[in-house]
Amino acid sequence: MVILGLNYYFHDSTACIVKDGQLVAAIEEERLNRDKHTRAFPMLAIDRCLKIANLDYNDIDHIAVSIKPTHNMGKKVAYGLKNLKTIKPFINHELVHGYNKQKSFWNWFGYHWDSKKEGPEVHFIQHHLSHAAGSFFVSPYKEAALLGVDGSGEWATTWLGYGKDTTVECLNQSFFPNSLGSFYEAVTQFCGFRTSYDEGKTMGLAPMGDPNVFLDEVTKMVSVDSNGQLIFDLSYFNYQNMSWKRCSEKFHKIFGEPRKKGEDFKKHHMDVAAAFQKVLENKVLEICDILYNKTKAKHLVISGGVSLNSVMNGRIVRESPFEDVYVMPAAGDNGTAIGAAYYLYNGIFKKERNFVHSNPYVGTSYTREQVEKVLKGAKLQYDYHEDIYDATANLLKDGNIIGWFQGAMEIGPRALGNRSILANPAFPQMKDKINAEVKFREAYRPFAPSTIPEAKNAFFDLEVEAPFMLKVCNVLKEKQDVIPAVTHVDGSARLQTVNKEYNERYYNLIKALGDKTGVPVVLNTSFNIQGEPVVESPQDAIRCFFSTGLDYLIIDNFLISKKY
Repeated sequence: MVILGLNYYFHDSTACIVKDGQLVAAIEEERLNRDKHTRAFPMLAIDRCLKIANLDYNDIDHIAVSIKPTHNMGKKVAYGLKNLKTIKPFINHELVHGYNKQKSFWNWFGYHWDSKKEGPEVHFIQHHLSHAAGSFFVSPYKEAALLGVDGSGEWATTWLGYGKDTTVECLNQSFFPNSLGSFYEAVTQFCGFRTSYDEGKTMGLAPMGDPNVFLDEVTKMVSVDSNGQLIFDLSYFNYQNMSWKRCSEKFHKIFGEPRKKGEDFKKHHMDVAAAFQKVLENKVLEICDILYNKTKAKHLVISGGVSLNSVMNGRIVRESPFEDVYVMPAAGDNGTAIGAAYYLYNGIFKKERNFVHSNPYVGTSYTREQVEKVLKGAKLQYDYHEDIYDATANLLKDGNIIGWFQGAMEIGPRALGNRSILANPAFPQMKDKINAEVKFREAYRPFAPSTIPEAKNAFFDLEVEAPFMLKVCNVLKEKQDVIPAVTHVDGSARLQTVNKEYNERYYNLIKALGDKTGVPVVLNTSFNIQGEPVVESPQDAIRCFFSTGLDYLIIDNFLISKKY
């Protein structure tokens, strides 16, 4: 059975192929069309996934789409009629947008198949089932509490449930405009960032501020009832009116002037970001307590755009009753393509679960011959190293910044060691150097450490594994001066633990650096510059290398230098 999973309704368009329950390929459209967080229909990603799987369109048996456009339509229409002053943006957002998205899908479908009867069967899966239930079916747990948290999907904003084997039960939902995702979008816009795009910047800014300055005021905005349902005081906001301005005049009166793009941050911007981050964490922890009491499950599966908030996830690991948390590497809307396919396979067809999504490297890979052909075509000088780990470790030891391009591309927003920029975290100025010379981004933003499991407890306060860089922990106090370039201002780090089974090459490199320096930790950030998607091809990597302050580029076992 071949299932094509699709997300195209919102941002981060993505396609995947699931064959007999195995995830064969998954690619975000942005990596191919080079439009970050693209909303375009994922035609390029579909073609690439089929190529990786060695399949063609006639091999597809089912298509699983991570949206059911008619779901909760009554709730949407009732909301629109109750708020007639916003009826025009409501119609554009909920009806015209939906019509255009469905039209693009059926136009694509009609291009490849003459009729619905002749083509694969199409299944429209509820958005939060694609998030929460789909993530559960690829998690390592046979039983778990389930939590989906995002801005809105078919009007639902949080989805609480319980999963066991191939059965999923919904326990409760919250609906728009009671939305933690929209709540966090509001502060993101207040801080001068783009909504549904830059929320990670807000999370990185928050430790620069004092949460207690505005904590009481922000706490008033949202409450959680005994069933886990969200209740918001909407007087602080404007997003409920379908306005691009997320904050109300009351918001600005209480918290001060918003930051304009490009302006310096003032203290109140950082304090507001800190308070919103703290309240988000607190409210999700309240929901986790309720979920645990309802399910008594040992583990939690969390999904949706808000689940990319790795600081929040770290607190769930440390403070919730759950033993561990599974967050899919593409936990946002991109991962709903995978979730929809697995909800169809396991949840609807009731096929036995036979796959755990523990390997994020499911994108395109390039052979050594293909790489060398590109290098020769670009007339580049390069060296081949049989022991590329030793050569790279020496460069890192000496303080060089490396573009590291290996194997199959990872899925999700985090670079996990195959499309990464790497450096030695022992150099105190390395963070500022990379931000200024390579990434061209805000100086306050931290970089993540990657380490091997054997060294984790010697440097970090984290009892569980963090293979997808989605759980923030603390750097041990005695190690903060040892790895200053990956220690944030509050002593935290967004850790990645690298398992040899899933990424032997990256594991070997980290170990080689540890053998030379005594510190088996690498600074890891995504191989791109601000505003661009992560590099996908050798050509992308070469372009990024020569347009930034990277010192060396390593693709497969080839080392490219700017020093001839």
